[in-house]
Amino acid sequence: MTVSMQGEAPDSGGMCPSRLVLEHVTSRWGVLVLIELLDRPHRFSELRRVISRFGRAVSEKMLTQTLQTLERDGLVHRDAKPVIPPRVDYSLTDLGREAAEQVRGLAGWARERMADVEKARRAYDEAREPTSRAS
Repeated sequence: MTVSMQGEAPDSGGMCPSRLVLEHVTSRWGVLVLIELLDRPHRFSELRRVISRFGRAVSEKMLTQTLQTLERDGLVHRDAKPVIPPRVDYSLTDLGREAAEQVRGLAGWARERMADVEKARRAYDEAREPTSRAS
């Protein structure tokens, strides 16, 4: 499948708008946020905790930036309830759900095909090893 970016006007950063959205959706934390929010809405601290179980913890600053970016792109909805203490829930918009389903499909493919990827990597590395290893 080929993704065409032709005919799109660059944004102020010189990048095609759809490529910029793709970058947001497939960023390190964007992928995890979208996949986690597919199941149900989460509060900030809860979302940070579940995302961190995938390895390195996400900082508050980075999660805030990721959520704001995805909210600006129309993928995430921020629902701030005027209660004490304040309660903010994050959920996916319809557009965000579409994107998250695609990302989850790609993540599933990567998990299912990891053995094939590892085999290809080994073959690649072996083909490039110096022939005079025994010297």
